[in-house]
Amino acid sequence: MKIAIIGYGKMGKAIEEIAVSRGHEIILKINTANLNEFTPENLSKCDAAIEFSGPSSAFENISNCLHAHIPVVSGSTGWLHHWNETTLLCEKLNGTFLYASNFSVGVNLFFELNNRLAGLMSKYKEYIPAITETHHTQKIDAPSGTAITLAEQIIQANHSLKGWTLFPLEKKDNLTITAIRKDPAPGTHKIIYSSDVDDIIIEHTAHNRKGFATGAVLAAEYALNHKGILTMKEVLGI
Repeated sequence: MKIAIIGYGKMGKAIEEIAVSRGHEIILKINTANLNEFTPENLSKCDAAIEFSGPSSAFENISNCLHAHIPVVSGSTGWLHHWNETTLLCEKLNGTFLYASNFSVGVNLFFELNNRLAGLMSKYKEYIPAITETHHTQKIDAPSGTAITLAEQIIQANHSLKGWTLFPLEKKDNLTITAIRKDPAPGTHKIIYSSDVDDIIIEHTAHNRKGFATGAVLAAEYALNHKGILTMKEVLGI
């Protein structure tokens, strides 16, 4: 498979390493220094694109890939106010788009565990849920997209929660998310249910970027042969 990497930073380089090890070829690597190469002509030479840029450029990057009629996999966060536009465009062009707030196989299993636990805990109002996420200082957005996904799962299961707020802003009836930035920290997400008598905690800790990169390449392999709006649930058969 011939792959375009849109956003050739640390994650893009990790994706390149995994993709090449799986027999794929990287023929287009785009960052801020060579945006002139991000053209429909160059995209047309690719079988799929993996997009890891940033909140300000993700929607445009994804749109360009869809208009070039190649499957696009995106892990950028902070741009989901454009979600409806993106899915409508994908449907209009009969394209393929796969988004995940986190591509790690372990994190996607963690999502399933969180969803199950949230359903069990929703009956026990004495337990107050909260989320803590820790990442490296170069991560721009806070809370992380993964933390937001975890929060949305808990809120959906617990009807007494109206939304989430980022600590130190605490709001009644809202789930509190604490975002910590320190180095080195590839990513840790902790769900805590606290009561007067005990705590219940589940946690996922990434040791490096390899898990995220592997998941992104698996997603691109899946997207190559499937149409429509896809998720990691389909990729992993969950």
